[in-house]
Amino acid sequence: MKFSDGNWLVPKELSLLHPVFVHEVRIEGDELMALVASRPLKTLGDQLNLPVFTLRLSAPAEGVICVSLQHFAGGLPQKPQFALNRQTGVGRIEETESTVSLHSGSLAVRLPRSGPYALDFLRGDERLTGSRLKASGHAVDERDGSAHVFERLDLSVAENVYGLGERFGAFVKNGQTVDIWNRDGGTGTEQAYKNIPFFLTNRGWGLFVDNPGRVEFEIASEKVSKAQFSVAGESLDYYVIDGPSPKEVLTRYTGLTGRPALPPAWSFGLWLSTSFTTRYDEETVTGFVEGMRQRGIPLRVFHFDAYWMRGLHWCDFEWDPKIFPDPVGQMARMKEGGVNVCVWINPYISQFSRLFKEGKEKGYFLKRPDGSVWQWDLWQPGQAIVDFTNPEAGAWFCSHLKRLMDMGVDAFKTDFGERIPTDVIWHDGSDPERMHNYYAYLYNKVVFDFLTAEKGGDAIVFARSASVGSQQFPVHWGGDCDSNYESMAESLRGGLSLGLCGFGFWSHDIGGFEGTATPDVYKRWCAFGLMSSHSRLHGSDSYRVPWAFDEEAVDVLRHFSKLKYGLMPYLWAVAREARDAGVPMMRAMVLEFPDDPGAVLLDRQYMLGGSLLVAPVFAKSGVVDVYMPAGTWTHYLTGEKKSGGWHRETHDVFSLPLYVREDSLLAVGARDDTVDYDYAGEVVLELYALGDGRTARCVVTSGGEQGGRVSVVATRTGDEIVISAEANRPWQLLLVGYKARSSTGDAAETSRGTLVAGSDGLRLTLL
Repeated sequence: MKFSDGNWLVPKELSLLHPVFVHEVRIEGDELMALVASRPLKTLGDQLNLPVFTLRLSAPAEGVICVSLQHFAGGLPQKPQFALNRQTGVGRIEETESTVSLHSGSLAVRLPRSGPYALDFLRGDERLTGSRLKASGHAVDERDGSAHVFERLDLSVAENVYGLGERFGAFVKNGQTVDIWNRDGGTGTEQAYKNIPFFLTNRGWGLFVDNPGRVEFEIASEKVSKAQFSVAGESLDYYVIDGPSPKEVLTRYTGLTGRPALPPAWSFGLWLSTSFTTRYDEETVTGFVEGMRQRGIPLRVFHFDAYWMRGLHWCDFEWDPKIFPDPVGQMARMKEGGVNVCVWINPYISQFSRLFKEGKEKGYFLKRPDGSVWQWDLWQPGQAIVDFTNPEAGAWFCSHLKRLMDMGVDAFKTDFGERIPTDVIWHDGSDPERMHNYYAYLYNKVVFDFLTAEKGGDAIVFARSASVGSQQFPVHWGGDCDSNYESMAESLRGGLSLGLCGFGFWSHDIGGFEGTATPDVYKRWCAFGLMSSHSRLHGSDSYRVPWAFDEEAVDVLRHFSKLKYGLMPYLWAVAREARDAGVPMMRAMVLEFPDDPGAVLLDRQYMLGGSLLVAPVFAKSGVVDVYMPAGTWTHYLTGEKKSGGWHRETHDVFSLPLYVREDSLLAVGARDDTVDYDYAGEVVLELYALGDGRTARCVVTSGGEQGGRVSVVATRTGDEIVISAEANRPWQLLLVGYKARSSTGDAAETSRGTLVAGSDGLRLTLL
């Protein structure tokens, strides 16, 4: 929403108030409260007929400051509210003769004791951002009487804004208008399935608006040096989050809103789907699974999409008996071959589902104001929507998932959850506008919590919709994309934006969803998909098995599947980092290199963890431009070294720019036929371009949530490299690009032995 008409005028339909004059500041424990008048107060008479804002400043966590700006205080409490991990006793007050400041770790907010209003956020002596005269305020739309509260925070020269959910347009959000309102719009529009009212900047601070309803952002658009955001109503709560690095911003933000769970190791393997509208039966599915095995492609998960149930009956959670006469036996046979099973679900119940009557009678569905069930025909005939604010409805829904799990299902694709109406009554009295986005969180939480109770650390969903906090319930995929290079690129932009909102794990439909990719697109997408957190072959109206494209596609899929599987010791450590610190596995370049001007705009490449640079190929020619920050980069497949800067390369379909960062100690596994194995067994430690006086580290585990963890460290001084570990560890060391002589006197690029904990480690002399 826009609150100005150019620099000086106000839209004729709006009536505005601004916080102008600080009348009083109170210290309340470790919080600040201020009364801020909407005009200067020079005489006692100026205090009459005076709109006044209440400003509250608090510190819910170290490095985080909460701002609450309120006009009228008489509103009723509203549900739902985001579940936030707020701490107490964090803030510290400092006073001077003219100002009062609230400090939270490295971050502080300062306002005057009295006089003209100004709000400044500081990191030490550096001003990060702030709000000055007429930057914030309250507006009434005279057309309908609706009220809104808005804020505009300053943006510096060359400061870029990122995030706001999984957005498929321009990666840098400057110049954009963004509405936080979940929609089912595909990946080719301004709409998004996963809208998150959070952004961060390359200057290392972030902004989170604490409102689950519609939040409207104008990012360097209405006011080109401001990040503006607004909500309907009489109050606005937001959090400013310091880093000082973008990574640390994410760690603090996910500390507040929740960190991702660690998906089971098997989920990192290759998934194959029945696609959407293709016809399947047991013979077809078995043929595809067996076809992958015969071709040496290590399939790990098979997904049954919507038509595992009868059409027009979704969801009744019943296998179509004509197509799948023996689902229990079929799944058992798949599991004997080492393949897990996922099935599609959504929270919508057709009126032809056998569950509709029961759900209606027991009050498990959303209702219209007159008490009738809310229905429409847009997806399924006369469909109703499960009301997860009713605990009994959630338990009822999960009871049917339990039946499926008892039959052999391992995971659920929790599709949909975006088109949630606002002309409804919720069981717990929640506000319909606030529930529209929040429903995605609640729906996936119900399913994920159920899976966790049943399976512990093996819980995983494959979700499309999301809101704040949904990152706790991985994995999320990018939604309905087209089958071309353009959509492949827009999917990546969406995934990188989502990762910058604390979502650690993300996937996309390899080969595209709508239509059928050409063989070259499919093969390039296979490389991109297998160099992603999670990797799924899925489509709408055609099969995605590689031999449906050409025989070379079979070889390409096998090649990159085995490549990913061999990297699992490294990827598993990166996944644990996502769980522990809220930093995504697939990282926009700005997250690792925020001070590099060449990296802050990049959206066609990313870091997979801290050590691997991946640049998918978006052209049939194989030509790709890749940017490497300063340092030495080593191509993982060829060993070729390059220095920082732009490089134009040409890759065949078995390659892509996949470079290892200097000073990396990469843990590579002994197997490439499965993803869930003992990552510490027969591991190869690959050391890349370790500089003099520098240290490289890696973490190796034995796999699984409770797997043992061993840290290995390599340190170089002059021509000597010392390798040490926290525990006794058999190893094979590969020095990539140079040779060394070990203490045994052997000169080679590789060396075998045992690292003994507590010893001086292995000493190597470079030749």
